Amino acid sequence: MPAIITDKFRIHNSEQFQEAFSEGSGNTMYLGIGRPQPFAVGTRGDARTNNEGSDISPLTPADNLNAQHFPFDDMLATKKIAASDVTFAIPRRDWVTGTTYDVYRHDYGEYATGTTTAITSNSGKSTLFDASFYVLTTDRNVYKCLENDGNTASTVEPTATSPIILSTADGYKWKYMYTLSASQQANFLSTDFMAVSTDSTISAAAVAGAIDTIKIKSAGTGGTDGTHTGIAIRGDGTGGTCSVTISGNIVTAVTVTAAGTGYTFGTVSNAQIVAAGGTGLTGAELDVIIPPKGGHGKNAIEELGGFYVLLNTSLEGTESSNSGDVTTANDFRKITLIRDPLSGGSAATANTLRATRAINITGVTGSYVVDEKITQTTTGAIGKVVEWDSTNSILYYIQTRHNDEGVDSNGNQTAFSGTNIVTGAGGATGTPTTSTSTINNVSFTSGYSASEIDADSGDILYIENRAPITRAADQTENIKLVIEF
Repeated sequence: MPAIITDKFRIHNSEQFQEAFSEGSGNTMYLGIGRPQPFAVGTRGDARTNNEGSDISPLTPADNLNAQHFPFDDMLATKKIAASDVTFAIPRRDWVTGTTYDVYRHDYGEYATGTTTAITSNSGKSTLFDASFYVLTTDRNVYKCLENDGNTASTVEPTATSPIILSTADGYKWKYMYTLSASQQANFLSTDFMAVSTDSTISAAAVAGAIDTIKIKSAGTGGTDGTHTGIAIRGDGTGGTCSVTISGNIVTAVTVTAAGTGYTFGTVSNAQIVAAGGTGLTGAELDVIIPPKGGHGKNAIEELGGFYVLLNTSLEGTESSNSGDVTTANDFRKITLIRDPLSGGSAATANTLRATRAINITGVTGSYVVDEKITQTTTGAIGKVVEWDSTNSILYYIQTRHNDEGVDSNGNQTAFSGTNIVTGAGGATGTPTTSTSTINNVSFTSGYSASEIDADSGDILYIENRAPITRAADQTENIKLVIEF
């Protein structure tokens, strides 16, 4: 049975997701970074997927139950995403001179009358939101294309920002929608996507069901030359009129003289043109273009296909105002989006959370090296060094479910515990303290500190494997996630 889920459902989902960041009882979202160890190629003989790709070309993660657990194994830190870090977004389409843009139509994908051929855009797209019908200009203004001069190239960049339809010298007609603010440009403008928002002035000026464009589908033959006026636009709206120009006995232009209101469909027939003075005309057919609900500019998010949500988060050094939770001593290769994680058994609320475990060590000989294996003789525990804070004698580490990173040769994972010596593969040794203390805002019980984010809590909504990102204390990483619904 033929059926569809409409674009309105996609926009509804994007709205619900965006609202989750700002509602009083909404969700709490965290951006996570992890994976300090390289991606591995080939069979490992452990719980790891046989082939993870490589640091140069990591493989796409699978969407399965493992995806809800694996990211916690080697997670380094998380940062809370604020409502101000989130916006609706659309694909970025820059205005470029010499480009033929698609026009807005309400009926892409419908079958042309009497045929089984779907109506498509000039670029061959069968849906409006796949068509290139809007542009971003160098002034960071966004315009919707209503007329493209019979599918010819645009050569004049639009600039006006009034609610009135803008006609440019190249025969194009544009509808100004909104301007990207300085904040939107800084936070929500990428190579491929841009923020979408509704200009209140443009929205207030929109008229529901007002007809702005009528296109010539068939020019007809035999008509009396001249401009024939006062032709009513028929349909379920009122007040719409147009004039039709016939030259060389064919229809060459149609001009809307009164937009009217309330149209959800409209027609102008060959007979009406004949009655208005185009005597002898036969075969002419016009397409009345219906505006979006509320009129052009009423709701830019819905009109331009805002079923994308863009999240923008920056990692600023160690985030020192939050106890240095975000390490700069190691690189990362994985980005995650986590919904409603727990911290210490309760809902996480802190701006940042350290995701590694830690040991407070005394009597250290030598130095622990990042990514090296550490072991504990009496327990058989195995881990990987993330960072060695020699000033405070804190060893930060992870334990994964992989051989030589968290499990022994038998596949068992054992927690570090007790007071016996922890040995670094590079030769460093030290003894975990037995005291309960707080050092550099890290709380230790008997010399050990758990991760500040509870493993396997919440839901992993997004995973990205990527080439390694090397961090530094004076460096900021800006991470943009684009979620499509």
